[in-house]
Amino acid sequence: MRYQGKLKKWDADRGYGFIEADDGGQDIFVHMSAFARDGTAPTEGERLSFEIEPDRDGKKKAVRVSRPGVQPAPRTTPPRSATPANPASSGTGFGSKLLLLLILASLGLYGYKHYTKRTAQMRADQAELLLPAPPPAPANFRCDGRRYCTQMTSCQEAKYFLANCPGVKMDGNGDGVPCEMQWCK
Repeated sequence: MRYQGKLKKWDADRGYGFIEADDGGQDIFVHMSAFARDGTAPTEGERLSFEIEPDRDGKKKAVRVSRPGVQPAPRTTPPRSATPANPASSGTGFGSKLLLLLILASLGLYGYKHYTKRTAQMRADQAELLLPAPPPAPANFRCDGRRYCTQMTSCQEAKYFLANCPGVKMDGNGDGVPCEMQWCK
């Protein structure tokens, strides 16, 4: 139901005010969003036509406010119709389908690249977990330039040098066991 009244008070900075209804009663709250967007700012004392709805707190507020006798401004663009008479505006044209297909293909490619990168990282992490951990370094061993089995004093020392020191020549057959003839039989 539409009511008539006049704008009693308006706060332009905050974008709201109060309407005094012709039939009396309490003043009705009105927000700027209830007015038509015609570029005309509300002014105190102007006549208004409005409907009333409760707000979140159950209080009355004016909605769908119009100015009697004022025609709404004409639209600058005609409304888009999705009727068969205007198929280009229905969003089912070739260009729309092509754009949608390109977007979906891009998302699929992005997802695939992310998936392959992630699985490669997971494989590398699993391979790292399967490698045997190097033996803990005894406090009395350190890389000091020795490179050959004849320079070692034990199998444990040879294993330490093979695992931790660069340029050693103690694993002739490449099986990961150093000094097989002298220390690690």
